[in-house]
Amino acid sequence: MAHPYQVLTPAVVLDALSGLGLAVDGRLSALSSYENRVYLAHLDDDTSVVAKFYRPGRWSEAQIREEHSFTAELVAEDIPVVGPLVLNSMSLHEARVVHKGVDGHFWFSVSPRRGGRAPELDDPEVLMWIGRLMARMHLVGERHAFSVRPALNLHTFGEQSRDQLVSQQQIAEEVQQQWLSLCDQALALVKQQMPPELKLLRLHGDCHPGNILWTPEGMPEPGPHFVDMDDARTGPAVQDLWMLVHGETAERRQKMEIVLEGYESVRRFDRRELLLIEPLRTLRIIHYSAWLAGRQDDPAFPMHFPWFGTSDYWRGQCDTLREQIEAMQSDEAASSYSSDGQ
Repeated sequence: MAHPYQVLTPAVVLDALSGLGLAVDGRLSALSSYENRVYLAHLDDDTSVVAKFYRPGRWSEAQIREEHSFTAELVAEDIPVVGPLVLNSMSLHEARVVHKGVDGHFWFSVSPRRGGRAPELDDPEVLMWIGRLMARMHLVGERHAFSVRPALNLHTFGEQSRDQLVSQQQIAEEVQQQWLSLCDQALALVKQQMPPELKLLRLHGDCHPGNILWTPEGMPEPGPHFVDMDDARTGPAVQDLWMLVHGETAERRQKMEIVLEGYESVRRFDRRELLLIEPLRTLRIIHYSAWLAGRQDDPAFPMHFPWFGTSDYWRGQCDTLREQIEAMQSDEAASSYSSDGQ
């Protein structure tokens, strides 16, 4: 069966944008996004906009509207987030096309184009700046909970991901039992190390360096700005921090302290959450495999991720889970990021 994205042709995209009153000039470029389909569309006045066509079936209309509402709250507080434009009194729009028996129903949004480069995460000033902005985002995020968007927790990212992989028979047969045993050991440790009384708030949810763009000094609105709120979820504050730091243990610890120096100048951070970094990393690893498995009907995924599902891939995942189990079990994991604090 054809995937809905196969009927999302350039003509459909341009017609959808024209229907909103945008004067598109016919130039359209696909941007590097696999989860959604994202396009740069040029307008007659020599400006351009970014159109995001959400993956059919992933989020409900209510969940996308809640994402947009959260983004609007952040923008209202002058937090540099690239949010959808309000066109015809709405930020979320519909497009529908039926072609050769494929019913393509899409929710889409239009955002301003914002350029930028990857942030210099080896620069202490950059890390502190991002830390301050993330704290401001979390001050908004803790005002109230999401109503319909999901949480990031053991069940949604761990158990559901494991069960999906098993039910879809995506794990290479020769390592399936080994992977399942390691996965269950890892999830048991995650459960043990993620206390039920954890303070949760609305998050960006996927704050890796690729979702932060840096505008150089001398240009309008210099500094970092956040993009792609598509994974906004409920979770612990540290989820939006741990992916910012890379390197060996000592280097990660040093960089995290710099991020927190900026963060804690704006908002209180519970240092006990630092002990959640390895459990959260483990959940992300398991969820990533399930994410890839759930996208194999989309032709873009087998094309760009041809190694997924191979024996070598799953052996590598077994090795990675062993490393995570060791990290969560070790005393070093419990002290790598922790320090005295509130």
